[in-house]
Amino acid sequence: MASEQGFSAHAIEKHLGLSRTTVRNYLLKFKAGGLESLLAIKPKPRMADNQSFGKALFQLLHEPPSLSGFNRTTWRIEDLRKTLTGRGLPVCDEVIREALWKSGFRWRSAKVVLTSNDPAYREKLAYVRKVLFNLGDDERFFSIDEYGPFAIKAKPGRVLVGPGESPSVPQWQKSKGWLITTAALELSRNQVTHFYSRAKNTLEMIKMAETLLDKYRGARTLYLSWDAASWHMSKKLLAFVEAHNAEGDGSPRIELVPLPASAQFLNVIESVFSGMARAIIHNSNYPSVKAATEAIDRYFEERNQHFAENPERAGNKIWGKERTAATFDLSNNCKDPNYR
Repeated sequence: MASEQGFSAHAIEKHLGLSRTTVRNYLLKFKAGGLESLLAIKPKPRMADNQSFGKALFQLLHEPPSLSGFNRTTWRIEDLRKTLTGRGLPVCDEVIREALWKSGFRWRSAKVVLTSNDPAYREKLAYVRKVLFNLGDDERFFSIDEYGPFAIKAKPGRVLVGPGESPSVPQWQKSKGWLITTAALELSRNQVTHFYSRAKNTLEMIKMAETLLDKYRGARTLYLSWDAASWHMSKKLLAFVEAHNAEGDGSPRIELVPLPASAQFLNVIESVFSGMARAIIHNSNYPSVKAATEAIDRYFEERNQHFAENPERAGNKIWGKERTAATFDLSNNCKDPNYR
């Protein structure tokens, strides 16, 4: 403005306390591009975008921390900063975080995933899905397994507490007894049949088959599906099934539909066990085995009643406790590794 009014550059320098070079540069910018050129903010280069810094950082990330003298298996921000500073690149923690974030790096915890090592996994899975796809109105498909054994004592779990309260469970307790719950989930109507066992063996599986035959005597075929435990596919059990089917006395025919080995995540009954554990086992302290069985009986009774009144399959709808919907799906992870 002073220049436009005819003041000399020397007068402007003296009045504003600026150097001759600064005043000349301002005047040249104004003449070349006007006010926008004069007031344009020149972006300051960020260290996080510096190519030399980025190259050094990611080269370091590809090395284990032990090569830099840290007794760790994973890098920390402070370790990266110390190492880079020692290599002649002094930067702060925020610069490292910004560079990592812009490059898409994130800290993630590795998860243990459930996988099957059965060489015939695809074939067995295809057969299970074929049976379910072609299941008739007079046929029933059961997912069968055992829950337990588990001790009757104070159990840890998530609980709503007041300010300053810290719930705890003694590490050493005297058990009041123990239980094994053997159960079968009928998939098409979401009904659970259960009883209590003293062992996991072939006799209990035969007992379950006889229980289901009596309860579903009007059906044409009962498909029994379970994991690859030895007592689930013993010679004695196979002989029982063969003898029953040979009788032809009008009772339902039994067909075995085994799951692939190490494929508990496909066993839909695990989803029900997960919901039961979260609802009535976690954070419990039943005074006796009888009290625990009464709670389990009531849980399954209320669950069966709910799905009898609401036949639409929605396993997580009853109390919002079940891990996944009680439906057979390849992507369904029914078994919660924490429920026991």
